[in-house]
Amino acid sequence: MRKHGTASWSQVEASITDFPPCSKLRSFWSYADCGYEKTRHTCTVPDRIDACPVPRLRLRNGRLNQIALSFFLFVRDIAESDLVGWIDGQLKAAARAPVADLEKARQEALIGPLREIFGVSDKLLTMALSGLLIGSREQRPLWFEAGVSMIVVDTLVHAFLTRSGILDDCGVPHPYGPACYAEGGCAEIIRGAADRIDARTFNPRFPKLFPRWIQFALWRYCSAEGLDLCNGNRLPATEPCQLGYCHLFRICARKPLKTA
Repeated sequence: MRKHGTASWSQVEASITDFPPCSKLRSFWSYADCGYEKTRHTCTVPDRIDACPVPRLRLRNGRLNQIALSFFLFVRDIAESDLVGWIDGQLKAAARAPVADLEKARQEALIGPLREIFGVSDKLLTMALSGLLIGSREQRPLWFEAGVSMIVVDTLVHAFLTRSGILDDCGVPHPYGPACYAEGGCAEIIRGAADRIDARTFNPRFPKLFPRWIQFALWRYCSAEGLDLCNGNRLPATEPCQLGYCHLFRICARKPLKTA
């Protein structure tokens, strides 16, 4: 970002006029199939590109420009320029869900609409939002409750649950993707594990139930930035694990991710 720059709300707001040069910029709902490419300086409406605000952002690539404009339009048109108020409203609406489904309902109440922003994934949204929500513990307890229960299933976590045999034993075996968040999937397994772990025994400031932390601990166990034990750098996908020094070696199923 130091090299290529960032996008700010004021910068985008100043560039969006009441009569934008391209019909795609009139609203969040119309901003689709922009197709801006920075290196080729083109888009799907090339005759309007010289007057378009999208290329004016000094970002690393054209997809980031599109994300910035899409997010701006979401906040302006869907959240009515009040993202904090929108989050409050979505979480309050989710409170009508049954207690057993409340955690998933809160996550989907936020992630569901934001999923329509160009170029963002559930993983990215959940990581960004969980940090924001957890950081608001003192000011907005409801945000904190939602944030600690938000789970991000990435390829490392999914692979760990597969290699260890946990996915076969406790859930529904599936490839990485949307099924990770479906019934019996990775997220449900992690929530079940969190129900059995009092996180306060590790840090008294933690809440008793902390699914996001459990998921993060699994990620750190595998990540090269963490303990760097259970990942593709260490283990061939088609062979069982041979890392006898792994803390879980004796109780792990050590299943290969793929058949040879």
